[in-house]
Amino acid sequence: MQVSHTPAAVSAVFDDPNLIAYAGLVPVMRLAERCGLSRLVAAKVKLTGARNGAGAAADAKVTSIVGGMAAGADSIEDLGGLRHGAMPAVFAGIRAPSTLGTFLRAFTHGHALQLHAVHRRFLAALAAHTPLLPGSGEKAFIDVDSTHKRVYGRTKQGAEYGRFKGIRTLHPLLATICTPHSRPVIAGVRMRRGKAADSRGAPKFVSEALATAVEAGCTGTRILRADSQFYNAGVIAACQRAGAHFSITTGMNPSIKRAVHSIPDDAWQHISYPTAVPDPATGELISGAEVAEIPQYTAFASRKKSEQVTARLIVRRVRDLAEPAVMGEQGELFPVWRYHPFFTDQPAATLQAEREHRHHAVVEQVIADTKAGALAHLPSGHFHANAAWLTLWAMTYNLLRAAGALTSPFHTKATTATLRSHLVQVPARIARSARRITLHLPHNWPWQQAWTHLFDTVHDPPAPA
Repeated sequence: MQVSHTPAAVSAVFDDPNLIAYAGLVPVMRLAERCGLSRLVAAKVKLTGARNGAGAAADAKVTSIVGGMAAGADSIEDLGGLRHGAMPAVFAGIRAPSTLGTFLRAFTHGHALQLHAVHRRFLAALAAHTPLLPGSGEKAFIDVDSTHKRVYGRTKQGAEYGRFKGIRTLHPLLATICTPHSRPVIAGVRMRRGKAADSRGAPKFVSEALATAVEAGCTGTRILRADSQFYNAGVIAACQRAGAHFSITTGMNPSIKRAVHSIPDDAWQHISYPTAVPDPATGELISGAEVAEIPQYTAFASRKKSEQVTARLIVRRVRDLAEPAVMGEQGELFPVWRYHPFFTDQPAATLQAEREHRHHAVVEQVIADTKAGALAHLPSGHFHANAAWLTLWAMTYNLLRAAGALTSPFHTKATTATLRSHLVQVPARIARSARRITLHLPHNWPWQQAWTHLFDTVHDPPAPA
């Protein structure tokens, strides 16, 4: 592709008041309205005591931030991209970036909890109005993980040197919900200091995530999946109180090692992966492994009786490709194995339980998606402003996932970057006639049919309750 005119024959001027760059925000924000986002914010978020009117019209400010994030904003200044062309004719109540920054900086810990309540109820409404979590009445997986987000501002509250030497971070905690037939959505998020332990606050967070899953329609079997940093009695007790199952990586502590080495050789079952997967330690591709189970393993045996838990210990072992083979005249004397145990009480057969536990890695896709979106930056020096920003991005992420679920089978599983590119970042020219606005979109837009289906779906009268 090359420019078809000489430089002298091309000019540019920003003078058309009837153009908008993000026509896809019309159906996306209409979906947010139908699911009651503005109403929930008005009812739950009360920034009492905020100066300079920062707490006024919280619903308009939240929807402005959510709309900006859906369009691709990853900083407060980027939210000004909504104030262009004919956007004020299509949307009411768009706030300036300076106003939105003042609003975020007015948040306290209590206000952040109010926003979490909005997020939970908004997710439940999205799940009720769209096929967001198909099959949730039968089985759902709740995945918990933490991530470190590098920051650069020296005055950014809560940023500390933690796990990564010489790198200052904040340490968010997040939980996702998915089913065997759906992409994950975000059940909850918490902003934490950079030095916070991975499992700090995990039992309470797990309880809230499991409750959120029920509100989102996950009334069947619920299985919490987590890495070894969440292998503690508090997290498992939270699952048991909520009536959910758990599937948690244990690591190789002395007790686990003794149990693993007691497994007889004839108990191992061979499994083959449909596609090779990388070894988490070496990066080498693994196309096969072996799995065995200890049906009755008592965890936390050194604690008091009420905190001990007896359940299944399932172990996957793979050849240790990082270690050189011990060779003799007749070849390898003995194999060297790497062991990956996890502790679970879910009822599935051994190989199915191992396969489902390994799928916990899907939460990493959400983390990567988030860091490629609004979490590319944590835009404020105020800790609670960044906490609010994180929660608002979780709401935006779920909104885009719900829009994709209404659009097409492809967009149901697409990343949010693809959803923005195909559905949101569509230019349009508006025309007014007889008190109606018509959006004129690009001819031959590759995803015209999908976009039109989304638009028509969210503008149809809602189904009777």
